Amino acid sequence: MELSHEYIEKVYAGVLGKIIGVYLGRPFEGWTCHRIMEELGEVNYYVHEKLGKPLVVTDDDISGTFTFVRALEDYGFDRDLTPQQIGETWLNYLIENRTILWWGGLGNSTEHTAYLRLKSGVPAPQSGSMELNGKVVAEQIGAQIFIDGWAMVCPGDPELAADFARRAASVSHDGEAIYGAQVIAAMEAQAFIESNLDKLVDTAVALIPRDSVIYKMIEDIREWHSKEPDWRKARELLEEHYGYDKYGGNCHMVPNHGLIILSLLYGDDDFQKSLMIVNTSGWDTDCNSGNVGCLLGIKNGLEGID
Repeated sequence: MELSHEYIEKVYAGVLGKIIGVYLGRPFEGWTCHRIMEELGEVNYYVHEKLGKPLVVTDDDISGTFTFVRALEDYGFDRDLTPQQIGETWLNYLIENRTILWWGGLGNSTEHTAYLRLKSGVPAPQSGSMELNGKVVAEQIGAQIFIDGWAMVCPGDPELAADFARRAASVSHDGEAIYGAQVIAAMEAQAFIESNLDKLVDTAVALIPRDSVIYKMIEDIREWHSKEPDWRKARELLEEHYGYDKYGGNCHMVPNHGLIILSLLYGDDDFQKSLMIVNTSGWDTDCNSGNVGCLLGIKNGLEGID
């Protein structure tokens, strides 16, 4: 099958947006908004030189995104690809303590924990389950940061993208982490054919449980956006209701997913403004910025990045 020029360009723009976002946010990953404003100001520039860090280095957000989706090709582009097969792809491609992931140890790094489960013979999705790994470990951010590739192979099919996201994320994650990944994947897949951001959000939230934290948080953020014009005040509300003090671990899905949605809504469909908001807001800056950049790259194409 010959791929259309429009599809190729949107994928290219999505990948480019992901890379720009990741490297823009990487040098100050984990900083709070307060520290960022004190030391860097609004992040609408590459700050690596100011912090004495290299701009481009090997990064898990990028490496994982384009490694895990290889399962689709390796298993004959089967739409019924299983979590177990995606887990086997982890074992086929990852070199422990060397490539792709943050190898932070059992019970500390969610992905390393899942890898050790797989290596010991526990198949996916049990390898990423709350039952085995605990709720906090299972609901960290990794389910979301590696999900863009699954969306880009499902242009215009958010249901399939969300289902692939569920299967891929369940190798290492569970619960709210899976719902957040499904929202990002569904929005990105639908962004190939739909340019209205509110409609993208509507499409995505319809695919996750209404009683989930992710669903309720997105509902709250949209409500704040309708009443509060200042993104900074909305970010304070997000931190108050869904901050790190309520969702623990190294880097929880819920607060960071909230920043992605907030930045998209307040970014006025502008690539640079959206990345400025998500990076200035802090927390897992490279991951959040990468997802925002990818979505807007797909939706608005190369012209939107220029």
